[in-house]
Amino acid sequence: MAAKKKAARGGGKKKAGKALNVVVGSKVKEVIKGKGVRCSGEMIDAVNTAVIGLLHAAVGRCVANKRGTVRPQDI
Repeated sequence: MAAKKKAARGGGKKKAGKALNVVVGSKVKEVIKGKGVRCSGEMIDAVNTAVIGLLHAAVGRCVANKRGTVRPQDI
């Protein structure tokens, strides 16, 4: 019965077409607001997309260097 309840709530699965969020939107806004400017609604998605791209590139460099651990120098 517990499985039915979990499935009814969504079970923690991602919705189709929804991107993975790797940044904390409130923290991005906090940094921007701290500089005395406002943050548009699309800014969080743009930062998230940029970070995902950065991570994919870092993993690619790690694999190209035949390592199993992504290091800061891969960024």
